[in-house]
Amino acid sequence: MIDLRRPQFKKPGTDDFYARMRREVEETILKDPKYRRRNVAKSLFLLALYVIFYTSILVWGNNTAALYLGYMFTGFAMMVLFINAFHDSVHSALFKKPWQNRLFMQVLAVFGSSPWLWEKRHMHLHHPYPNVQHWDIDIKQSDIVRIFPESRWLNVHRFQHIYMWFIYPLYSLNWLYIRDFKDFFGTRDNYVKRLYSIPKKEYFKLFAAKIFNLLYLIGIPMLVVDQPWYVIVGGWLVMHVSASVIGVIALISTHVDEDAVFPMSPEDGKFDITWAEHQMLVTKDFSTQSSLANFLYGGFTHHVAHHLFPNVGHTYYPAITPVIKRYAQEHGLPYTNYPFYKAVRSHFRLLREKGAAENILATGEL
Repeated sequence: MIDLRRPQFKKPGTDDFYARMRREVEETILKDPKYRRRNVAKSLFLLALYVIFYTSILVWGNNTAALYLGYMFTGFAMMVLFINAFHDSVHSALFKKPWQNRLFMQVLAVFGSSPWLWEKRHMHLHHPYPNVQHWDIDIKQSDIVRIFPESRWLNVHRFQHIYMWFIYPLYSLNWLYIRDFKDFFGTRDNYVKRLYSIPKKEYFKLFAAKIFNLLYLIGIPMLVVDQPWYVIVGGWLVMHVSASVIGVIALISTHVDEDAVFPMSPEDGKFDITWAEHQMLVTKDFSTQSSLANFLYGGFTHHVAHHLFPNVGHTYYPAITPVIKRYAQEHGLPYTNYPFYKAVRSHFRLLREKGAAENILATGEL
């Protein structure tokens, strides 16, 4: 693994725009308790919705169409619950008390994931260093797709803007059954192990979460529902495709479009811009005016607000975003808000660009 200094951003000056922006938001928007109440109610509703859809598999699963619809909506509820409730709770932004957020985060194990691992990935690698090559674990995923300019180029990448349409629908399967194990056991480019030693109990909890998840999503339906095993496994796959299609839109619409910036950490680790300026530079919004998109995607539609105010629940963001836009205009800072379909199209243009065959004349390697 490349030996790199941990990135550090320039200290803000006395007239820093972010300090003034944060003070304005704290004195106005954050004092209104209705946004937190709305967030808690929404999260509990989504959790109940997941239980209802899963129960429908057991109750009406003898009918094949009902079985597959039940799995599809279970996957839909799973990803929307993650994008909203679990995403806010890992930031201690859902409930008022930290212990309540930590307790709620443990429910993530029911979905087969590792709360400990996801917190380390998201809070200690992605949020401090978004889009920074060799540090942002959410961008660097595998050799299947090339996004970082400094990533190794392979011949197959010439077609990534085509084949990723078929791989992205398997995103949640990759997360639960490949990526988690790579982070726990892998040695090559292991971003998590660069910073942390994994506690032994987390290995046990990882396997326990995977086994329990498979038991209640596949094992129990096999015992309860009068369907062949392969029909139930097919429904389980439909669940993951449904979840992945919802989730991938959020993942590819906020940091990785054709105009995305992927800075390398300087040799001494010291950037010449502040943390807040960096967040504005590498983060984008999508479909902020859509009530449906805001409900489904929580802190991802207003993603600039999320990165500037990561410990604030997503229900505050529609009120915070106009403030951010005003400050961006006043200080000449970038702000982008795409409709989701343009964001997705732009991402695949990025894939085509990063997958193009390298030109040694252009890169100066001759």
